[in-house]
Amino acid sequence: MPDGDLGEGFTKGDDACLNEACRRGGTLVHSVAARRPGDPEEAKDVTQQVFVGVWKNRGTFDPRRGSPKTWLVGITHKKVADAFDRRSRRLRDVDAVTTAADRSARPTPVTDALLDHMVLTREREGLPDQQRLVLELAFSEDLSRTQIAERTGLPLGTVKSRARRGLTRLKKRLEADGEAHR
Repeated sequence: MPDGDLGEGFTKGDDACLNEACRRGGTLVHSVAARRPGDPEEAKDVTQQVFVGVWKNRGTFDPRRGSPKTWLVGITHKKVADAFDRRSRRLRDVDAVTTAADRSARPTPVTDALLDHMVLTREREGLPDQQRLVLELAFSEDLSRTQIAERTGLPLGTVKSRARRGLTRLKKRLEADGEAHR
């Protein structure tokens, strides 16, 4: 069957022409599909997608613009590009999951914050009771100095000086502790 008759019959929906187009172009389509993705199973999928697409879009074939083989190769290139897009999306998804898993294996800022909290709690225990009480109210209950003064009945100036002395003492202890661990 000449290409012209094949193209016309194919466009009209003749099953025999589709079978002939698949027979003539199947090897070409598969070899183009296999060359691009590099995966034999993916090449089979692409080949099948090409012929399903060819049948669904047979009305768009114009024998005046080229041969059925040229049309098949054009569709094959589009389907190969689609396969690359799908593969890229899968790889991005896998990469995103892997990156997230890697991040979860590393200490997180929450873990660092917990360690900082434990160190500060230990160091606060070494402060005089008056300074420790003021700092605990400030940090644990998130009270302002004015609120601490109201709750404890201490003058505001006393609360401020105890907070300042307690913070200064904590700073010195933490700096000394940091030097000891270097």
